[in-house]
Amino acid sequence: MTNVDVINYLYERGFIAQITNKNILNSILQSKSITLYCGFDPTSDSLHIGHLVPLLCLKKFQKFGHKPIILLGGATGLIGDPSFKDSERQLNPMNTIQQWIEKIKSQISSFIDLNSKNHPHNIHIVNNYTWFSSTNILTFLRDIGKFFSINKMINKDFIKKRLKEDNCGISYTEFSYNLMQSYDFFYLYKNYGVILQIGGSDQWGNIISGIDLIRRIYNKKTYGITVPLLTTINNIKFGKTEKNTIWIDPNKTSPYKFYQYWLNIDDKQVCSFLKIFTDMNIEQINFLEKKMNNNYFIPITKTTLAEKITKLIHGKQGLKSAQRITKNIFYDHPLDLTLEDFNQLAKDGIPSIILKKDITLQQALVESKLATSKSQARYFIESHAITINKIKQLNKQYIFNNTDRLFNSYTLLKKGKKHSCLIQWK
Repeated sequence: MTNVDVINYLYERGFIAQITNKNILNSILQSKSITLYCGFDPTSDSLHIGHLVPLLCLKKFQKFGHKPIILLGGATGLIGDPSFKDSERQLNPMNTIQQWIEKIKSQISSFIDLNSKNHPHNIHIVNNYTWFSSTNILTFLRDIGKFFSINKMINKDFIKKRLKEDNCGISYTEFSYNLMQSYDFFYLYKNYGVILQIGGSDQWGNIISGIDLIRRIYNKKTYGITVPLLTTINNIKFGKTEKNTIWIDPNKTSPYKFYQYWLNIDDKQVCSFLKIFTDMNIEQINFLEKKMNNNYFIPITKTTLAEKITKLIHGKQGLKSAQRITKNIFYDHPLDLTLEDFNQLAKDGIPSIILKKDITLQQALVESKLATSKSQARYFIESHAITINKIKQLNKQYIFNNTDRLFNSYTLLKKGKKHSCLIQWK
């Protein structure tokens, strides 16, 4: 399928932020199969949704007959990429980095078929620790370092930003990252025939440095593409902070929370995300985009997105669980949750509290902050606003009993349709 106009296809689906030598690269892609790569540093034990964009971009290249390589940064992860970071990253021990790499490998293989019979070229995973661990520092500085101008390096935007920061600056450790990533591209060109690097748009400077290194040593042209960084509607980058990160690991972000995230994104982002994260026909997405001014189509389109991406990452069972929990929490439906569903809710699904078994309903409403006082709790009960496991409770003096404790552990307490709290029993 090398005669496909891959570049225009990627533009149409929103995968390209920047590109080098667009016309030349497009001509090459249509005439022959190439090898390309994208690197991921193990800065945590899980990928997050921002990593999905370059990974899915690699899948598109594989679909059109090209040979993708995923590089996991066992070496560069020990150093830390300073690109547009306000301060130096915390350095992690080598054994931690290696453990994270194994977890990330497992994650990638769960939603990307590394040994697909449907594609002529499997996705290959390499670890740059393999070559950096055997690289002599004197050889590296002499043979590679001489091609890097300090003047050019300190004029890179992210370096200048760090140098201007009060009491911050940049260490030589992070400053050397640019050389290491450039050497990755050089090594993969030399040993695997890689001619294209994919990366997030914050990697543009590093990609250009790698292209320049190969040109200086081999006098050969190589190419680079950056994909857009995933941001909120307010243009805030998805990062690995406790508040806004949606992880791929179901133990860090449950399938239910993952599903809910996509249901609640800004309306203006839905169709652009459908283009990137799904294989829906572009004409169908454009049709939905025109209909998005109709309130009827907004929840339908968001649900389509949430279903497709949750199934991609968490499989059929993860999607079914997320849908089942959503139906039980937000709709008039008899409670029908499994123990695993309750475990998801307890971890990160809805507010939860731990209570002793002899507590009254009034006390529980106050403890759960569904009511501000016992008098308000009594008012809510009298107003038919309170349910226990989706069953209305009108007894103001009610005390929880064993039948309320599902799986001997959980009770779903609700005020009206929108306010819920999960009780975990001691």
